[in-house]
Amino acid sequence: MPPANQEPSTNPSSHIDLFTIPQSFLLQIGTASILLLLITGKTTVRALESIGEASEELFRGDRLPILDFPEERETNQT
Repeated sequence: MPPANQEPSTNPSSHIDLFTIPQSFLLQIGTASILLLLITGKTTVRALESIGEASEELFRGDRLPILDFPEERETNQT
């Protein structure tokens, strides 16, 4: 039976110390991406609202030309 205080063998291929990413860096990237998404969302909403207001101005009644409609007497006579 092997001794109980024997240290486990360390396999150099199982160490990935070179590829570890610090938690503070992950937190910074996560925070920046969330803030960027919030700013982009607000900007998109404002742009869509302004496009909606502009399209609403196109269809306002006071901006349309006045059309000459035939009077009712003329349509009844024919």
